[in-house]
Amino acid sequence: MLRYPLLHPPLLNALATAGHGSKVLLADANYAHRTNVHHRAEVIHLNLRPGLVSVDEVLEPVLSAIPVEAVHTMRPDDSSTPGVWADYARLLGPDLPLRPLPRQEFYAACRAPELAVCVATGDGRLYANLLLTVGFVA
Repeated sequence: MLRYPLLHPPLLNALATAGHGSKVLLADANYAHRTNVHHRAEVIHLNLRPGLVSVDEVLEPVLSAIPVEAVHTMRPDDSSTPGVWADYARLLGPDLPLRPLPRQEFYAACRAPELAVCVATGDGRLYANLLLTVGFVA
């Protein structure tokens, strides 16, 4: 029995096997979970129904499990700032600023071999995707 905020066995395994520099994608419901991820990345489906679970609800326990050194988002084509980013900034704190990437660069980063895991959520908010870079334990 774990006394830990993250209990999902496949997600724990995927995070445990990811190392420094590996990427973890927390993807919204609109993201192409199979075609815009690296073919070796594990895809974990937590998208039970629309709105369940959200990226925020996955982010919080993931942050308790792994060190994160960078966080990238997908920038809208019109360069606007999606409202969901304020929620992420609050959860991440000032030491982990959001680093927006243009849409195609974000997709390319998620198709790169560094992507270890994609968590498919039911989050219906637009531009709710987060790409976390795993840090290191000193």
